[in-house]
Amino acid sequence: MCGIVGYIGKRDVAPLLLEGLQRLEYRGYDSAGVVITGKSGGLKMVKAKGRVRDLESRVPKRFAGTTGIAHTRWATHGAPSDENAHPHLDGESKVAVVHNGIVDNASELRAKLVADGVEFLSETDTEVLTHLIARSQAPTLEEKVREALRLVEGTYGIAVLHADFTDRIVVARNGSPVVLGIGEKEMFVASDVAALVSHTRQVVTLDDGEMATIKADDFRTYTTEGSRTTASPTTVEWEAESYDMGGHDTYMHKEISEQVDAVDRVLRGRIDDRFSTVHLGGLNLDAREARTIRRVKILGCGTSYHAGLIGAGLIEELARIPADAEPASEFRYRNPVVDPDTLYVAVSQSGETYDALAAVQELKRKGARVLGVVNVVGSAIARETDGGVYVHAGPEVCVVSTKCFTNTVVAFALLALHLGRIRDLSVADGKRLIAGLRKLPEQISEILQQEDEIKKLAEEYADAKSMMFIGRVRGYPVALEASLKLKEISYIHAEAYPASELKHGPLALIEPALPTVAIVPDDDLLEKNRAALEEIKARSGRILAVAHQEQEKADHTVVVPKNETELDPILMGIPLQLLAYHTALALGRDIDKPRNLAKSVTVE
Repeated sequence: MCGIVGYIGKRDVAPLLLEGLQRLEYRGYDSAGVVITGKSGGLKMVKAKGRVRDLESRVPKRFAGTTGIAHTRWATHGAPSDENAHPHLDGESKVAVVHNGIVDNASELRAKLVADGVEFLSETDTEVLTHLIARSQAPTLEEKVREALRLVEGTYGIAVLHADFTDRIVVARNGSPVVLGIGEKEMFVASDVAALVSHTRQVVTLDDGEMATIKADDFRTYTTEGSRTTASPTTVEWEAESYDMGGHDTYMHKEISEQVDAVDRVLRGRIDDRFSTVHLGGLNLDAREARTIRRVKILGCGTSYHAGLIGAGLIEELARIPADAEPASEFRYRNPVVDPDTLYVAVSQSGETYDALAAVQELKRKGARVLGVVNVVGSAIARETDGGVYVHAGPEVCVVSTKCFTNTVVAFALLALHLGRIRDLSVADGKRLIAGLRKLPEQISEILQQEDEIKKLAEEYADAKSMMFIGRVRGYPVALEASLKLKEISYIHAEAYPASELKHGPLALIEPALPTVAIVPDDDLLEKNRAALEEIKARSGRILAVAHQEQEKADHTVVVPKNETELDPILMGIPLQLLAYHTALALGRDIDKPRNLAKSVTVE
């Protein structure tokens, strides 16, 4: 969940590393540090609690070198502090390590090292790795790192500098992403391509159990056992400008506004008007195989789980295949029955979410067919699944997901339509849904034009200490996601319930001080939803409705355009993204970097 960046070449390294850390700060932002090999050959290090700007203010003007590694941290072991910030040095300041992930047996290893006289300066698990590498008697840096990793249990993405091997950086991956950037007489390493694209678009992504040595003019990859591997660079499709704010005050606002174009991208080239269906070539699932599917199980975490809930509803409704969604973080721990007739779908914006990736690996071990729905091309889940759908949302930098959530739901609509047309969905329904999908970008634009109105509503509700979100059937996952968004960036407590469940307990909470946000689409449950509003109003509750028409019992209504009933949830979530955004803005929150959270969750 942290950010790694490294460089070896001829340029002055410190500005490059600091620039890379700024692009990776969304991955972790409670402390940061940089270490370089000085011209005299020793290691020079600067670390600071806080943001990258705090680190930058501490870097001395005379901090010259052409090789270095740096890190921005999201704390797992030890509170944010200068001492716990990465990189970590050994006692002789010869070895420096930056690390993403968790060393599960750190306590055991630490106790052994302390018994041998090693003095620790931090509370982190990473410092264990530093001392293990430093104490190795192996003749090469590669072998020193390999020896240390044999003793380690857990996940890691690491980069290592050594004062005796100043011509190289050694990196390794197990469960946490590591990407090499191939330049002209220079090489880069990072945990995310965001740190690389302003310098090179030629990258190599390491697999789990793989290491690499990078020098200024060369790189080689090999397994942790020492066997050489073959790695061919690929071209990153995103430009450096994709990671800029583009005139917006925050990345979140930019990414909400980009949803018109993002949804157009996920649809582009996939609609087949001739047969009233869609082409999803990356599925690697022919029609005969698709007809043998008896159940669909969708696995994701957080926002991806909520998108999976909507996706399961779409698949069940359009393809008439039983489908459900489950948090990936829980799935593999309940000893699930893995059915050969079930299609499993792993959902992850980054494609590196550890809980989802671990579920994929467990399913593959048991012989299951697994598809991926991810945003990042070439990510771990994309590589380890049998096929899948890229959502083409473009880079998403804000910690909370907006455009990627929307595009993921649209991708599930495409998958549901594809499976439905293979099975029993009629041509007429196929045409109807395709027409609805094509209307989405324009309708999203209509919703975004209501931003000023939604901003005023957000300011009116920003004094609430808690909020309730309700919806029924298709509306319930929308309520879950809206509740999560508000919690993540405004820090207002929020809960989501099925509207039908109010009378089974949550009505006890209703009072004027607890506003309710109600998802009220014009569908066959409209009157049922209106009855829930009556129940709330009878108890003096305030109501903000998101609906296709003004709701008499609501204090305020945000009216969204009507699409096909199955696709309405895609649109109804967008004004609630703006509601969360402007509520957080009114409260003065750090919207792009909410407390305690990081973007890419690569630890368990």
